[in-house]
Amino acid sequence: MLLIECPWCGPRAEIEYSYGGPSHVARPGPPEAVSDAEWGVYLHTRRNPKGLHLERWRHTHGCRQWFNVARDTVTHRISAVYRMGEPIPGHVAHAGQKDASKKDASKKDRGA
Repeated sequence: MLLIECPWCGPRAEIEYSYGGPSHVARPGPPEAVSDAEWGVYLHTRRNPKGLHLERWRHTHGCRQWFNVARDTVTHRISAVYRMGEPIPGHVAHAGQKDASKKDASKKDRGA
């Protein structure tokens, strides 16, 4: 079980929280200009990375606040917790750039 640190309440067991999907996903718009296919991609197509993942969580059985979590999908290690509207912490953004560079290099090695 994960121990997640709510920015308002402090560390609590995972069972108190609800997962809300990936964070920092831009909504397409304006709605009248977005095709059905674009909405379909927005609603149903998500990256499922191995490694660093930025997620939204809600402290459902506590303060009911939404916040962001930077979690490694392999080890489940949480490297940052930050409030909605706050920028991605520098050490997390930097780690994500390194992960992306590794993936690009791996594709080049395979001739992709």
